[in-house]
Amino acid sequence: MTREALPAPPSRAPDLADDFTGPDLREDVWIDHYLPHWTTPSRSRARYDLDGDGLRLRIDEDQPDWRPEDAPLRVSNIQTGNFSGAAGEDRGTHRHRPDGLTVRSPGETRLLWTPSAGRIDVTVSAATDPGSMLAVWLVGSEHLDPRDSGEICVFEIDAEAVRGSEVTARTGIKAHHDDRLRTDMTEVTVPLDATRPHTWTAIWGPAGTVIGCEGRVVARFAQATDYPLILMIDLFETGGRSHTYPKTARIHTLRGWHA
Repeated sequence: MTREALPAPPSRAPDLADDFTGPDLREDVWIDHYLPHWTTPSRSRARYDLDGDGLRLRIDEDQPDWRPEDAPLRVSNIQTGNFSGAAGEDRGTHRHRPDGLTVRSPGETRLLWTPSAGRIDVTVSAATDPGSMLAVWLVGSEHLDPRDSGEICVFEIDAEAVRGSEVTARTGIKAHHDDRLRTDMTEVTVPLDATRPHTWTAIWGPAGTVIGCEGRVVARFAQATDYPLILMIDLFETGGRSHTYPKTARIHTLRGWHA
């Protein structure tokens, strides 16, 4: 089935552009920890390389689980903001688990790039190591209101869903604690080799949310968030430890526009 073409990106320069070519991760854009307030720094810190071909996220053999309670679950993530309440509170960005997340490492509110509506184009090469998953999310910061917790799931790609000439990904809207939204997730299959660089797109605003891949629309949703969103790019190991490390995925380029 032929899919319709995505709208062209804005003609103006992007508000955020990163090719990950510098010697270090940009501190004006990225926090190299996965939801650090819910755990401790040694567990939330990302493992990665900047080697001239984008950002290579890694899961290393000696990397600890994100939280002891969640084992086996290891993650290397970068995100464009963070918010947490005080130690012991349940306020913080991305209260995504129902099992009593509380703040362990409180930190200052950092909103480095948090559009309420706009567009992102992110070019990636997916992970193929068994038990791993590459994901890109836009999640509510929650710093203004704990209801502002909805998520635009641009994609989640399990390594097992990468099949040579096609890939299957999960995409959609997750309401979490936002009762103005309803969770609406779907699976899409795209005819491409996801181990090679390919571009995913999210466009969201008052008219709803559009998800695309390689310039074509793969899903539309009538709803969208309307509050500041933090971009999260992450590599997970969810299937337990194996004999092959590091497990890797690559982020080549990112372009983002405020609406």
